[in-house]
Amino acid sequence: MLRLISAFGIGLVFGVGILVSGMGNPAKVLNFFDIAGTWDPSLAFVMGGALSVAAIGYRLVFRMGAPVFAAQFSLPTRTELDMKLIGGSAIFGIGWGMSGFCPGGLVPVLGIGLSEPLMTAGAIVVGILTARWIISIGQRHKSAPA
Repeated sequence: MLRLISAFGIGLVFGVGILVSGMGNPAKVLNFFDIAGTWDPSLAFVMGGALSVAAIGYRLVFRMGAPVFAAQFSLPTRTELDMKLIGGSAIFGIGWGMSGFCPGGLVPVLGIGLSEPLMTAGAIVVGILTARWIISIGQRHKSAPA
């Protein structure tokens, strides 16, 4: 139960931070990307602040030796860049630039009931399912006898 309460509290703080910072407003996000037009650099400060807090948080957490709700840390071990990572990053950035919503900023505004966040969430789900389908096809071709 403590784990669930902790997850809810962390999610609530994250969601409020997203909304207060303006990252839930697609117009503000799109203006951040519009360097030649109505550029709004304020999100750079939001991202810089988030990066600073995360850097300090990681240093403090790793000093603990183990996470609070698990026996050990679960960290990624792969270090190479592959086409899945590069392609996924490109699609993520293009989608963010086209819609003005990144997944983190999208979740808090879903409850408002506007059509744009709902359509964006639908597109993200379709993208995830399509990626899984493409990956499964690739794995089947790798495991098929030659």
